[in-house]
Amino acid sequence: MSDTAFEIVQQYSQQEKPEVWLFPGQTEGRHLTERSVQKNFEQALVSSGVRKKVSVHSLRHSFATHLLEGGIDIRYIQELLGHQSTRTTERYTHVV
Repeated sequence: MSDTAFEIVQQYSQQEKPEVWLFPGQTEGRHLTERSVQKNFEQALVSSGVRKKVSVHSLRHSFATHLLEGGIDIRYIQELLGHQSTRTTERYTHVV
């Protein structure tokens, strides 16, 4: 996580004071659902005027690619993403 992102999460945590989940869902004691994240992402795309076809999963690809471009070892990225093989991570970051 970047320093900027970490600061934002810290500010959010101090302001919202989550008790169980960092990002709680609508139901008490439950986490934010994958579908809720997708809907928020889609709304943000519309609001921002982005017309390119992207998804929340695109963020995962971008994150991995930026790490690789920033000089982070592919094996560490593999571990972060939970891939069994570095070949999967290489395809994921468009190395091959």
